[in-house]
Amino acid sequence: MLKYWRRHQWVMLCSLLFCFTLVLVQFNAVNEEQAVLKRLDGLLYDLRLKLMLPFRTTTDLPVVIVDIDEKSLQQLGRWPWSRLIVAEMLEQLTAAGAAVVAFDVIFSEPEVNPVQQVLQRVGQQQLSAQTSSELQKVAPFLDADQRFASSLQNKEVVLGFLFQQDQVAVGQLPATYVELDSPVGRSSVSSFVGYVANTTVLQQSPGTGFINSSPDPDGFIRKAALLIRYQDKIYPSLALETARLYALAQQVKVETAALQRINTVVGVTVGNTLITTDLYGRVLIPYRGPAKSFPYVSAVNVVQGEVDKTLFKDAVVFVGTSAVGHADLRSTPVGMQYPGVEVHANIFEGLLYPQLIHSQPDWAEALVFLFLVSMGVLMSLIFPALGPVALATTGAGLLLLTVTANLYSWQVLKLDLPLTSSLLLILALTLLNLIYGFFSASQQKARIKSIFDQYVPPAHIEEMLNHPDSLSLDGKRKAMSVLFSDIRGFTSLSEKLTATELKSLLNRYFSPITKTIFEHQGTIDKYVGDMVMAFWNAPLDVKDHALLAVKSGFSMLKITDELSQNFVAEGLPAIDIGVGINTGEMNVGDMGSVYRRAYTVLGDAVNLASRLESLTKYYGVRFLVSQSTAQQCQGVRFRSVDKVRVKGKTEAVRLYEPIDPDLLTSPDVVAALQQHEQAIALYLQQNWSEAKLLWTTLQQQKDHKLYALYLERLDQYLQHPPGAEWDGVYTHADK
Repeated sequence: MLKYWRRHQWVMLCSLLFCFTLVLVQFNAVNEEQAVLKRLDGLLYDLRLKLMLPFRTTTDLPVVIVDIDEKSLQQLGRWPWSRLIVAEMLEQLTAAGAAVVAFDVIFSEPEVNPVQQVLQRVGQQQLSAQTSSELQKVAPFLDADQRFASSLQNKEVVLGFLFQQDQVAVGQLPATYVELDSPVGRSSVSSFVGYVANTTVLQQSPGTGFINSSPDPDGFIRKAALLIRYQDKIYPSLALETARLYALAQQVKVETAALQRINTVVGVTVGNTLITTDLYGRVLIPYRGPAKSFPYVSAVNVVQGEVDKTLFKDAVVFVGTSAVGHADLRSTPVGMQYPGVEVHANIFEGLLYPQLIHSQPDWAEALVFLFLVSMGVLMSLIFPALGPVALATTGAGLLLLTVTANLYSWQVLKLDLPLTSSLLLILALTLLNLIYGFFSASQQKARIKSIFDQYVPPAHIEEMLNHPDSLSLDGKRKAMSVLFSDIRGFTSLSEKLTATELKSLLNRYFSPITKTIFEHQGTIDKYVGDMVMAFWNAPLDVKDHALLAVKSGFSMLKITDELSQNFVAEGLPAIDIGVGINTGEMNVGDMGSVYRRAYTVLGDAVNLASRLESLTKYYGVRFLVSQSTAQQCQGVRFRSVDKVRVKGKTEAVRLYEPIDPDLLTSPDVVAALQQHEQAIALYLQQNWSEAKLLWTTLQQQKDHKLYALYLERLDQYLQHPPGAEWDGVYTHADK
């Protein structure tokens, strides 16, 4: 874990820092960044609302909107109309069977009586007493306010009024039928200091409600206040009061809960139905759809009686305006220029069917906090280990899962849970880790290339660059093959050449030698003077690494022979090499100090390969391999050389000389190999005489140092037999 932390500490720290910053922004109520988050939350809310509208529960609640539209203004004149016209419209609606009529307009100023207007303009002194008296008698019949007030009697009508933050008082506030279960002064309900209400004569209306909207900071109407406090009373909204009358309830009861020094609103009860609100007494507006999702009827048609009266049977009617000049068009999630009167209709429907209203639970912020912290920490720890495809797939999966869970909460649980910060966290950490992975991969490729460019076959480098995850520079132990080779008599050779000539000779030698090692998928470990060290099966796994190493050794010998002929032709000394190969477990990795490091191999198996190369001189052969190497080289012919115990080792090792396949085409060579193997078998059986006879014959056919060594040993053993406990092992005292 510590190693993982050191490798990815910067991206993990940056991820955790972003998570911490996002949490601070999300829950800091005064910074500008949070306003941006709120705006984004609003946009996502609007998108989700519109996306889920086709799945919204439909109701058969009869709600009709009477629209003071452009057509009505053209035919009946500009607003405000005479209260006589409004009274006629109300009479038509009630006659058609409307259950409740709610006015999303204010009648704040008394309408001037035409008689009084005539008397004021003409002057009573200019009229005869009889004419003046007759006019005074007619005046009550032309009093529009009184006419409208009379039409309000015995009808379920709700008039609207408006609260303001300016200390003004226009008209008269009505009585309120809201009952609070705690002191009003400690309530969390929004408070206002002024109002614009209807004239006193119109207070005969059985219900009144405020028509204030509650826009979010971006100006969109997503929530509606059901309650507002003015002085020591709580007043209902137009929609809430309409719901009270429709439900035949005497009061609206407000439930609160104590929170420190204030009493927060829990919900409002209309009749037997509890509508849950936020702590300020607000609800999310359950929009039915875009503008005119409810039936619309032009006001002029109602006044003139040109409507289908069955449309208003037992219906709740909202009277308002969609005319542009009346400034009652709102920005909503379901559309711009949305009539404010239809907003009230949507709220009313939600109050009658609370299951339509989505709530923002008090624990939503705690849930978001836990999600940001837990998901942020988890992603910070896991994402650095993922590749680009896995990272992008995981990030996309988390986004999809988060959005799906949010939509499920909205549609099934009716919960409105914030989404912006969660999506930002997933997106940001995914992108951050993708960028980090890109730069890390670039750095890793550069590092791989710088480390292995001169030591590893180009195909290996390409594979490592394309799949850096398959490469590990960390130290590990694995089965490998290692090769040592040096030039015979290099010291005396170097004394015969100038520095420039020696450099040129070595360069001409090392270049083709390195090339053939690369061609056989080997990795150059180092050059030391005239010595070449290479290994197989690292940094990438190589199949049949022992066989490839032996084939590389054959190629090196042939290259050396060709170079030697060229050197002699140029007047340079001839060269020859010895090759030793061993296969076994060894440690490989990026090793060294803070000043110099190298990708190399270490271990007893490596040391044995070096000893084998040295023993080529002793046995007079050019190529020696261990038994472990020979056993893994199917198709290669070997000659048994010896069973030895090298200096510093207690275990015996069998040595073999690989035979060039080109030589096996000669019957004499094949016959000599067979005789040699017979001689080795007789030698190990301590059948000294017959073994000596075979090696003497071989020595006569071709003088070889190996035969001479065995003949010398046989002479000693014939004179001084080693005894029955002899195991055929020859111990080398020198390296």
